[in-house]
Amino acid sequence: MGKKFVKYFVVDAFTDSAFKGNPAAVCLLEYEKDEKWLQAVAAEFNVSATCYLTPLTTDVAVTSNPRFRLRWFTPAAEVTLCGHATLAASHTLFSNGLVNSDIIEFDTLSGILTAKKVPESINPENVSNGEAKESFLIELDFPIVPTTEFSIDAVSISKALNSAPIIDLKKTTFGDLLVVLPSGKDVAEINPEFDEILKCPGRGVIVSGVAPPESGFDFYSRFFCPKLRISEDPVCGSAHCALAPYWSKKLGKCDFMAYQASPRSGILDIHLDEQNQRVLLRGKAVTVMEGSLLV
Repeated sequence: MGKKFVKYFVVDAFTDSAFKGNPAAVCLLEYEKDEKWLQAVAAEFNVSATCYLTPLTTDVAVTSNPRFRLRWFTPAAEVTLCGHATLAASHTLFSNGLVNSDIIEFDTLSGILTAKKVPESINPENVSNGEAKESFLIELDFPIVPTTEFSIDAVSISKALNSAPIIDLKKTTFGDLLVVLPSGKDVAEINPEFDEILKCPGRGVIVSGVAPPESGFDFYSRFFCPKLRISEDPVCGSAHCALAPYWSKKLGKCDFMAYQASPRSGILDIHLDEQNQRVLLRGKAVTVMEGSLLV
């Protein structure tokens, strides 16, 4: 019997346009592979995240939804939570008819996470030869990522961000710095010094600011993580699990439209569920590539 190849898809997440948003490689496994192989494949794809889906057999008394083990790897290391790759994995399963359900459950390092398919109203532009193309959002149910006060000389952080004026500084439980600037315009205009960011404490640097009033968004953000071989993460879902509760306190609301102001850009529709300490992230995705791993 010939060797079975591993099917993969490359999906741009948090966008409805190819070559925007954040690309993730989604690999469909029949069984668990060893970590050395998983990390080597992630380094080979060399996108901000490569994820691996393995189907799980579940007791119908526990759940009637399809369940998969889901793991996320950057080119350098496995991570505990990754929003855009989860969106990409969900899009792959929904779009290719690999699940017969509008809800998928993922067994991850952050516990059981769910993805829900949310149909959109039919847009006339999506009608071809009298047939409407399916259009849907995917809603991810993620845990809040708490932030804490963080005392450090902000000068070194500002230096890493081209002397951007810092008005607030926190640290997330994932070890990322959350740096707040006076405006979203300041966020968009940052030209980061990656050598200096490597010297900053913690894992990565989330930068955020209030969106311009005319933009239609509530806040802007960017995420720099060269320590994980991601100079700039184009759209970071997990960062918004910290940004949502932060901006909820500042803006007095629980529903947000967020813009990630990276060169590729991305849009996130967010609801903060304070009672259950969850963040609901909604977004779209586009498949741009598919193939097979030969090794």
